[in-house]
Amino acid sequence: MKIPELKGCGTALVTPFAHDGEVDYEAFASLVDRQVKGGVDFLVPLGTTAETPALDHIEMVSLLEITHDHAGGRPLLVGCGSNSVGSTLARMEMLDCAAVDAWLVVVPFYNKPTQEGMFQYFKTIAELSKKPIVLYNVPGRTGANMLPETCLRLAREVPGIIGVKEASGKLEQAREIIDGAPADFMVLSGDDDLTIDMMKCGGRGVISVASNIAPDKVSAMVHAMLEGRTDEAERLNDALAPLFKACFVESNPIPAKAALAQLGLCTDCMRLPLVPASDSTRALLKEILNK
Repeated sequence: MKIPELKGCGTALVTPFAHDGEVDYEAFASLVDRQVKGGVDFLVPLGTTAETPALDHIEMVSLLEITHDHAGGRPLLVGCGSNSVGSTLARMEMLDCAAVDAWLVVVPFYNKPTQEGMFQYFKTIAELSKKPIVLYNVPGRTGANMLPETCLRLAREVPGIIGVKEASGKLEQAREIIDGAPADFMVLSGDDDLTIDMMKCGGRGVISVASNIAPDKVSAMVHAMLEGRTDEAERLNDALAPLFKACFVESNPIPAKAALAQLGLCTDCMRLPLVPASDSTRALLKEILNK
């Protein structure tokens, strides 16, 4: 099993829609090109930010193919999680191709599993997967927090599980995972505003929402941290902090799409049950972008 190098800045890509509600594949290709030009290290299609629950199977496959074609050889960490073993494996089978370097598999949502249930779920998925697995802990979305001891148990005991996107919003939780994990286990921030602090503890980088909007600046911040230029990274973090916060004033990716629309890169159209940003969010983003 080939293990991709997933460190630095990865972008959780949005899915642009045309005004008729169809996926705007041309705009998506341009967004991926912009990410590559901006210096991101890897790409994350079909995750939370992509509105994946609102996409059909044909759209998912098409978006993955475009991402691969425009990625310039960058690794692809592809979202494929669901809330059952069967549906997650079925999605892996549907999407599996040379483009996929690793799978991003979220903690099962709605079911609200116990810690043992999470362990057995991820163990089963990893044992049946042909590609490496990155765990995705985002309790604000799933309703269940994977505790550090469960994450570390998976990291130590289950081959094929190579890292975690830790988006609990709890720095102490991330630090406990980083301190206890095997040396080759990758811990990536799932919260833009915690990236610097997590990297100071030994995190490898970020899977970013804000880099959809400012790929060059978010990449520069993360690369500065990786290269030991902490003062420069902290200056960039301070400058980006308002954008990091604004990206979550409404449900992701509503603010990110509003910002991209203001930049003329795609529409701010969403698929229900998500709706476009409020006027106040648009005004906030306009102010931040102008700065």
